[in-house]
Amino acid sequence: MKLNVCNRPALSAMNDPMSTDTNIPADPLDRAIANPEDFNPALFHRFMSKRGHGGFLGLDYVAHGDGWIELALPWREDLVGDPATGILASGPIISMMDNATSMSVWTKTKTFRPQVTLDLRVDYMRPATPGKTVIGRGECYHLTRSIAFVRGTAHEGDPDDPVAHVVGTFIAVENMLA
Repeated sequence: MKLNVCNRPALSAMNDPMSTDTNIPADPLDRAIANPEDFNPALFHRFMSKRGHGGFLGLDYVAHGDGWIELALPWREDLVGDPATGILASGPIISMMDNATSMSVWTKTKTFRPQVTLDLRVDYMRPATPGKTVIGRGECYHLTRSIAFVRGTAHEGDPDDPVAHVVGTFIAVENMLA
C-alpha cells in the first residue's frame, strides 16, 4: 500500500493537536500512518499512553532527540512483583524498554513505519528501588533496509547506576502488510 503525501498539510498544523484543519486526521496514529514523514514522538506517545500495555502501565513521555527517546515508568503498587519487597516486576520494565527502543527507530528515521520486535535482550543489573520512577532511554544506533538495531538503559535518574541494559532488533513489516 502506497500513501499519497503530496498534498499533506503543513508540518506545523500536523504537530498541533488543537489544529482546526479538517484535512488533518484527528487520531495521532492515523496522522503517523497518513503522513509518516511527520512523525512526532510526543504526540504519538500521548495517543498511545491511553491504549494498550503502555496505557495500562502509565508510561510517561520524557524527551527525545535524533535517534533516541526517554520514557518513564512511575512506581505503582499494582506493578510490584513481590509485595514483601516492593520491587517492580520485570515485565513493566521490559515493556517500557520495548516501547522506548521501538520509538527510537522512528526518531532516527523521522518516519513512522510499522515494525515489530524481532529480538530484545534484557540484562538486569539490580532491582529497581521501591517507590522510585524508572526512566527508560532507547537509542537506535544502526539501520539497514529492513532491520533496526537498538540499545537502551533503564535507570532511576542516574544512567551510571542502571537497573537494566537492553539490546535488540526491530524488523519493518510495511511490505508484509500489503
